[in-house]
Amino acid sequence: MRELDYFYDQQEEPLKSCFLALRTIISDAHPALTEEWKYKLPFFYLNKKMFCYLWKDKVTQDAYVSFADGFRMNHPALESGDRKRFKIYRINPNKDINIIELNEILAQAFKLYT
Repeated sequence: MRELDYFYDQQEEPLKSCFLALRTIISDAHPALTEEWKYKLPFFYLNKKMFCYLWKDKVTQDAYVSFADGFRMNHPALESGDRKRFKIYRINPNKDINIIELNEILAQAFKLYT
């Protein structure tokens, strides 16, 4: 098993299902996206440039998608916190993912790379 697949496999529910759903949503969002194992995280690259990665909040255990050029994005659902470059989109793994909102954010992120 690849380390990338092992990452998803080792997660406990409901986080595992949430991460797997995010993996599919993000991978299907653009044909040029590739998924790689970098910095011990599932990272997505667009045209060989860092695009986003998946991780979880250590306190709340919420999943999140962190966008590499988030500082250039403006969406009310994105949080910067103490980060200078990245912004995150937080997802409660016990609730349905807001696909419409996530697709809006992904579309905005894709525009930064074109």
